[in-house]
Amino acid sequence: MVKIDLITGFLGSGKTTFIKKYAKYLIDQGLNIGILENDFGAVNVDMMLLQDIAGEKCTLEMVAGGCDKDCHRRRFRTKLIAMGMCGYDRVLIEPSGIFDMDEFFDALHESPLDRWYEIGNVITVVDAMLEENLSEDAEFILASEVANAGIVLLSKAQEAAETDIERTKAHLNKAMESVHCDRRFEKEIFAKDWNKLSDADFKRIQSAGCVGADYEKKDIAEEDAFQSLYFMNLTMPVAKLEEKVKQIFNDKECGNIFRIKGFMQSKPDQWIELNATHQNITIQPIKKGQEIFIVIGEKLNKEKINTYL
Repeated sequence: MVKIDLITGFLGSGKTTFIKKYAKYLIDQGLNIGILENDFGAVNVDMMLLQDIAGEKCTLEMVAGGCDKDCHRRRFRTKLIAMGMCGYDRVLIEPSGIFDMDEFFDALHESPLDRWYEIGNVITVVDAMLEENLSEDAEFILASEVANAGIVLLSKAQEAAETDIERTKAHLNKAMESVHCDRRFEKEIFAKDWNKLSDADFKRIQSAGCVGADYEKKDIAEEDAFQSLYFMNLTMPVAKLEEKVKQIFNDKECGNIFRIKGFMQSKPDQWIELNATHQNITIQPIKKGQEIFIVIGEKLNKEKINTYL
């Protein structure tokens, strides 16, 4: 059977960055892997961010969003059926940061997927400096993503103080309590600079498994709670782009923004990639992009955001 890993985490937590490192490790072990980008949005920016690891031993697939939940579930299941016939040793799934965990478990217990796949790991990525003041819906999403994790990887741990990490651990345990889950985190939390991960570290991650924790489910009207706004064909100096992104995050009239990501052509033959959260803004060159920026958050004001962009 093909082992399948779910790599989940809150919006902007660093899932794609980790997947690039984890996939390289698996490829170096001689494994043939497939990566499935499973996003609710109509445009999948993270797919573009993974393009440099695609090759003979690594194939990228995508489930496009832009449809209702039932349609999205069908597309997800259909894609897994197709991938089950491709001879992969391992499949990695990176879902949207606002993914319903039940979609993953339900799909793998249905025929014929239950005969082809077995769950390898649930790996949850959490920012080591996790924002304290999340909305009620965001708290539930966070709790649902860590409840079944075999391991919780703290991103940017090298930039965090020990007090930040302890505060994040406490926040995760508070999230468990809020959904009436008995689970509490300590040893399952892994805090280390990802640039210094050893083979032993990756082996630990690769064998983390998952936990069958129960928690109180909450139905979230996604179209009300979370939004993705798309801004196309933007052109401005890179320094100005960074300035505008900071202004958008700081302007409460824009809404509760979790993440801004996307690409811009800085010169006729050059592209830059933007990946921004409240804590960090990264702008770096990329071989190929798509002229789009996506703003993700709650109660977004497109007109106000557009005044900056």
